[in-house]
Amino acid sequence: MYRRSCGRIVFVSKDLHVVKIKIALTYKNKNYVGSMFGGSLFAATDPIYMIQLMQILGKNYVVWDKATEIKFKKPVYKNAFAIFEFTSDEIQDIINKVATENEVNYTKKLFITDENNMIYTELDKTIYISSKEFYKKKKSLRNS
Repeated sequence: MYRRSCGRIVFVSKDLHVVKIKIALTYKNKNYVGSMFGGSLFAATDPIYMIQLMQILGKNYVVWDKATEIKFKKPVYKNAFAIFEFTSDEIQDIINKVATENEVNYTKKLFITDENNMIYTELDKTIYISSKEFYKKKKSLRNS
């Protein structure tokens, strides 16, 4: 599905803390007025933080995309980019919060820019994170 968003991953750090994507403006994602379709901008950003955290935190955690608020600042008439980044402190904060609260909704700000860092779109991405043990218990209570 990600390929259809027109987003392409162009860089991934070895520790997975940084992922950079490019969203090329093509005939596949141009809207009626020739700018990039907003749905394409959204779709290209959708799974990245979730997948990063799943890989960084490991199998003892459950991670889901929960919500996104998107603000279109300017129309995009060229290629766009986004950098998804977690610091070591953020990862440790998530681990600590899950250890004490069992589950957290973690919100990250993300910007879609051009190559000169002109901001076109601002997103607030909310990711749900819990321990796998807590999530299984919560799910079983819902199903009973």
